Amino acid sequence: MAKTFASQGDLAEKTISFTEVGEGLWAFTAEGDPNSGVIIGDDSVMIVEAQATPRLAGKVIEKVREVTDKPITHLALTHYHAVRVLGASAYGADQVLMSETTRAQVVERGQEDWDSEFQRFPRLFEGYESIPGLTWPTTTFKDRMSVYLGSRRVDLMHLGRAHTAGDIVIHVPDQNVMFTGDIVEYHSACYCGDGHFNDWGGTLANIAAFDVDAIAPGRGDALVGKDMVEAAIESTRDFVESTYRPAARVAASGGSLKDAWDAVRDACDPKFADYAIYEHCLPFNVARAYDEARGIDTPRIWTAQRDLEMWEQLQG
Repeated sequence: MAKTFASQGDLAEKTISFTEVGEGLWAFTAEGDPNSGVIIGDDSVMIVEAQATPRLAGKVIEKVREVTDKPITHLALTHYHAVRVLGASAYGADQVLMSETTRAQVVERGQEDWDSEFQRFPRLFEGYESIPGLTWPTTTFKDRMSVYLGSRRVDLMHLGRAHTAGDIVIHVPDQNVMFTGDIVEYHSACYCGDGHFNDWGGTLANIAAFDVDAIAPGRGDALVGKDMVEAAIESTRDFVESTYRPAARVAASGGSLKDAWDAVRDACDPKFADYAIYEHCLPFNVARAYDEARGIDTPRIWTAQRDLEMWEQLQG
């Protein structure tokens, strides 16, 4: 087994795609790297997910300028992870939107998450020296809020815990399109290190109830058409369940974290080994599943030091 995190060796440049998922709605995707979304209103633009650094955010802005010259006024952040939020300053948005829970998580663990992610996935922090600091919202909400970009209504909603406790989705009703953040992935592993396995399926069901025509997922290709949307929701559900069940069995029998790692690999490798960032996510997914199965409801904070200690345990 490699002695460093798989993500530390992931240095290849990814090909960017910019896909229209509805009228005036776009998905910025990059072969399993973090996605962003674009919502064009009458006179202004909302961006969904900032990217990890202002330099990487610049790549999103370049694509936006290919389709509109309207100002970027709003930035919606679906959760607190560094690779999603630290590029926020590049957009110059008047409003930065998060759930109340996500803001609390920035307070509680934002710096630790930044340090942790920077250590284990250096390529995603291109131009890291331009990050001015943690990203803070101008506006928060508990369960739901609507933003009007002229006549276009954009609904921001917390539909349940999944990838993190504060996850939100962004729904554009006039096109029935949703931006889900990392609650839904497509041919990419879910990162579950800060997740809630027992809630995730119910949150996916809440998304499915909207019967949307397209989804811009957290990672992987844009999902256009109900068949592709359904397939992605179901494969995400399968990934989460296939990770949790074997870890829970090991925890119930008093087995070790290494035992859980072996059991999850046995269940998941045959189905998901070819998914983007599978190896990157797996140790963190197993550690969180093992914790949750032992009754730890709030994910423990990942730090650069905890990452290394966990990895040493999994080396056997």
